[in-house]
Amino acid sequence: MNLSDRKEFIEILKSVVPESIETLIDRYRILRLISYFGPIGRRTLSTKLEITERVARKEANVLKEKNLVDFTLEGMVTSQKGEECLLTLKEIIHDLKGISVIEEELARILKIKKVVLVESEDDELYRKELGRRASEELKKIIKSSSVLGLTGGSTVYNLVKEFKKGKGNYEDMIVIPARGGVGSQISYQANTLVEKLAGKLGAKYKILYTPDFLSKSSIETLKNEPSIKEILELVDNIDTLVFGIGKADVMASRRNINSERIDYMIGQGAVSEAFGYYFNEDGEVVYEISTIGIELEKFKSMKNIVAVAAGEDKADAIRSISKINENLILVTDKSTGMKILSKVND
Repeated sequence: MNLSDRKEFIEILKSVVPESIETLIDRYRILRLISYFGPIGRRTLSTKLEITERVARKEANVLKEKNLVDFTLEGMVTSQKGEECLLTLKEIIHDLKGISVIEEELARILKIKKVVLVESEDDELYRKELGRRASEELKKIIKSSSVLGLTGGSTVYNLVKEFKKGKGNYEDMIVIPARGGVGSQISYQANTLVEKLAGKLGAKYKILYTPDFLSKSSIETLKNEPSIKEILELVDNIDTLVFGIGKADVMASRRNINSERIDYMIGQGAVSEAFGYYFNEDGEVVYEISTIGIELEKFKSMKNIVAVAAGEDKADAIRSISKINENLILVTDKSTGMKILSKVND
């Protein structure tokens, strides 16, 4: 169902059964929570939704009668029919809340392919939703023969964690790090995420055994190492990319760049970072570090790219990165999207 058809359907709903809209939204929230946290008990469900346990029990029973959830000894879980229902309802609920309109407006003003917004009053659910929506966008663009590049970071971590393999066969796909690692948390490192996502896809993968920050002489030496040379050739052939967007000052600190250099790049107008490049508000490079990984010119020419970024403090960073490649699919949260809109309208 396209956006026009959904709008027509919603207008019919509002005209014929306006009292059902609120019930639909409430049951969607319940079904979504069970999907993300199942198996889940009624007490936990009621706490997360801030409703009484009696109401949670009543609504759960309705969903069970409709074969949308199953009751197990461990708690409630969504059925296959329930998962399919969630996929269908997701776009309708977005339309009912006016989120689809905001997404279209953001894509228009940022001049990028698509914007996906998530919203949630629960922090844990919010992270899961962000990861799942990003993973759904990724599944739409990967192919069985794709060379898929990943960067590290918490938002890409959430994508990998929530990724659920579809019906495709990805034995010929290869998943690789788009660059070296950042920070000390192993679970967020690109190499770790590459291995986990490849495992879920049943795909092949390669690991890039290099630090993130290297001297130019070290890079030239490493490029001649057979294992590094092999993966760099694959990096040049990446056709699908998933990455996170960082604030310039935050990412510089994580890389232990000294305060004088940080002050310099901020003085040059740096607001965002990706792949070791620091960009100003116009998407122009104002600083870069020596690293092994995807080159900027490669990124600019790519057709299939998904960026995951969240937090109102990243509004300027997102606007900056959006100016580099119009094929970008951006997954972020509603509050950040509204922040971007407010900045544009100021």
